[in-house]
Amino acid sequence: MEIGAYEAKTHLPKLLARVQQGQRFVITRHGRPVAELRPVGSRSREEIQAAIAWLADFQANHVSSGPGVRELIREARKGRKG
Repeated sequence: MEIGAYEAKTHLPKLLARVQQGQRFVITRHGRPVAELRPVGSRSREEIQAAIAWLADFQANHVSSGPGVRELIREARKGRKG
Protein backbone atom coordinates (compact mmCIF):
# COMPACT_ATOMS: atom_id res chain seq x y z
CA MET A 1 0.00 0.00 0.00
CA GLU A 2 1.34 3.45 -0.91
CA ILE A 3 1.03 6.45 1.37
CA GLY A 4 2.24 10.02 0.97
CA ALA A 5 5.05 11.33 3.19
CA TYR A 6 2.84 14.00 4.79
CA GLU A 7 0.12 11.49 5.59
CA ALA A 8 2.70 9.02 6.94
CA LYS A 9 4.11 11.69 9.23
CA THR A 10 0.66 12.74 10.40
CA HIS A 11 -0.52 9.19 11.12
CA LEU A 12 2.74 7.51 12.12
CA PRO A 13 1.46 5.94 15.38
CA LYS A 14 -1.46 4.31 13.54
CA LEU A 15 0.83 3.13 10.75
CA LEU A 16 3.26 1.61 13.24
CA ALA A 17 0.42 -0.31 14.87
CA ARG A 18 -0.54 -1.71 11.47
CA VAL A 19 3.08 -2.56 10.70
CA GLN A 20 3.27 -4.53 13.94
CA GLN A 21 0.39 -6.59 12.57
CA GLY A 22 2.46 -7.41 9.48
CA GLN A 23 1.39 -4.75 6.99
CA ARG A 24 3.85 -2.93 4.73
CA PHE A 25 3.69 0.57 3.32
CA VAL A 26 5.60 2.35 0.58
CA ILE A 27 6.03 6.01 1.46
CA THR A 28 5.98 8.35 -1.51
CA ARG A 29 7.00 11.94 -2.06
CA HIS A 30 5.31 13.65 -5.00
CA GLY A 31 4.10 10.26 -6.20
CA ARG A 32 7.57 8.66 -6.22
CA PRO A 33 8.49 5.86 -3.81
CA VAL A 34 11.17 6.94 -1.31
CA ALA A 35 10.92 4.48 1.58
CA GLU A 36 9.32 1.29 2.76
CA LEU A 37 7.79 0.87 6.20
CA ARG A 38 7.67 -2.78 7.20
CA PRO A 39 8.14 -5.04 10.20
CA VAL A 40 11.75 -5.43 11.32
CA GLY A 41 13.43 -8.56 10.10
CA SER A 42 10.81 -9.40 7.52
CA ARG A 43 12.52 -10.46 4.34
CA SER A 44 11.05 -12.53 1.58
CA ARG A 45 12.75 -15.73 0.51
CA GLU A 46 13.53 -14.08 -2.82
CA GLU A 47 15.26 -11.12 -1.12
CA ILE A 48 17.37 -13.45 0.99
CA GLN A 49 18.34 -15.61 -1.98
CA ALA A 50 19.20 -12.51 -4.05
CA ALA A 51 21.44 -11.19 -1.26
CA ILE A 52 23.23 -14.54 -0.93
CA ALA A 53 23.75 -14.73 -4.70
CA TRP A 54 25.12 -11.17 -4.76
CA LEU A 55 27.58 -11.94 -1.95
CA ALA A 56 28.73 -15.15 -3.61
CA ASP A 57 29.25 -13.31 -6.91
CA PHE A 58 31.11 -10.50 -5.16
CA GLN A 59 33.38 -12.97 -3.38
CA ALA A 60 34.09 -14.88 -6.60
CA ASN A 61 34.98 -11.72 -8.53
CA HIS A 62 36.90 -9.80 -5.87
CA VAL A 63 39.92 -11.81 -4.87
CA SER A 64 42.51 -9.89 -2.91
CA SER A 65 46.16 -10.40 -3.75
CA GLY A 66 47.19 -8.69 -0.50
CA PRO A 67 47.49 -10.12 2.97
CA GLY A 68 44.48 -11.73 4.58
CA VAL A 69 42.73 -10.53 7.71
CA ARG A 70 44.62 -12.97 9.93
CA GLU A 71 47.97 -11.76 8.60
CA LEU A 72 46.99 -8.12 9.15
CA ILE A 73 45.99 -8.88 12.74
CA ARG A 74 49.24 -10.77 13.34
CA GLU A 75 51.27 -7.85 12.00
CA ALA A 76 49.33 -5.35 14.11
CA ARG A 77 49.99 -7.39 17.24
CA LYS A 78 53.71 -7.53 16.46
CA GLY A 79 53.74 -3.75 16.17
CA ARG A 80 52.26 -3.31 19.65
CA LYS A 81 54.85 -5.58 21.28
CA GLY A 82 57.90 -3.83 19.88
